[in-house]
Amino acid sequence: MISGTSRDGVDAALVGFPDHGAELLHAICMPYPPALRNDVDTIIAAGCQPSAGRAASLDESLGRFFARVANELIQQVGIERRDVAAIGSHGQTVWHEPGGERPVSVQLGSGSMISRATGITTIADFRRADLVAGGQGAPLAPLLHRVLLASGSERRAVINIGGIANLTFLRGRDIAAGFDTGPGNCLMDAWIHKHSDQPFDRDGAWAAGGQPEPQLLEDMLSEPFFHTAPPKSTGLELFNMGWLQRHLAGRSVAAVAVQATLAELTARTIADALCGLDTDRVLLCGGGVHNRHLVDLLSSQLAPVPVETTSAHGVDPDWVEAILFAWLARERLAGRTQDTAPVTGARKPVLLGRVFGLEA
Repeated sequence: MISGTSRDGVDAALVGFPDHGAELLHAICMPYPPALRNDVDTIIAAGCQPSAGRAASLDESLGRFFARVANELIQQVGIERRDVAAIGSHGQTVWHEPGGERPVSVQLGSGSMISRATGITTIADFRRADLVAGGQGAPLAPLLHRVLLASGSERRAVINIGGIANLTFLRGRDIAAGFDTGPGNCLMDAWIHKHSDQPFDRDGAWAAGGQPEPQLLEDMLSEPFFHTAPPKSTGLELFNMGWLQRHLAGRSVAAVAVQATLAELTARTIADALCGLDTDRVLLCGGGVHNRHLVDLLSSQLAPVPVETTSAHGVDPDWVEAILFAWLARERLAGRTQDTAPVTGARKPVLLGRVFGLEA
């Protein structure tokens, strides 16, 4: 289970693991109740690491909701809880500051609460061990991309476009690089919500109706994050409405042109991140695959390299991250460490996740 940067709800996937790969058996997305979504938005909007008291209260509330989602998924499938080996829950990120004096990444959604409310062993707190080992703690998706999407005959890039976009570069069967490229949908979602109270720009239709403002785009592209060498990761701590408003200050730009510029920013920063990687094929996953305008921009900027979704390779692009945390839970129960060094910069292989439940 995971709730990503977009904070639209909890994705949950029931995943089986045959001898090779992963089998998606069933998946659901349950939107946050309005009051809980408001609590999440409020703690993120504060723009600082939440106090222990505020974090603890929301941790329990989110844990109860994540458990409700897990129980609903199990009920829909019609299996017994004892048939589920474990729940892997990423939780909801509310603060990510891996480069601070005291590196920290805060995910809320109590693993203990999930385990108690479902009766199933739960693995959560997946980023901490990587941070302790000197890593960024994110992104972790490249670990699964290697397992499910690597090719012995191609150099592939997997781009996950959620609220934040991240890249995995696979050279044959190995991870050569993995890092966040910058905003995916987060700024586009925030801008359309501000102007039309829509949660996202369906098909990218609004952005497609405008023209990017060149000077605004160049100003945004001067953001130091885009020019920082990997390993690197980011979140709403940087790419938020305050960041956008600072770039808009003193400019008179039509709202539709801003949306078009934000779509161009996402496509351009992904394409720039791929520059020099000598990629044979680009595979897309995450909610951004449904933004036709964004996909068209990417395809144009990356031509002649083929751009397609992970569905062409047997992996549903909407559920890759939910599958990831099922897989990481399986790896944690098996006691297998993960070599995150090419992605996060960790100094040594790490055992990701903390186990909650009777077997812990």
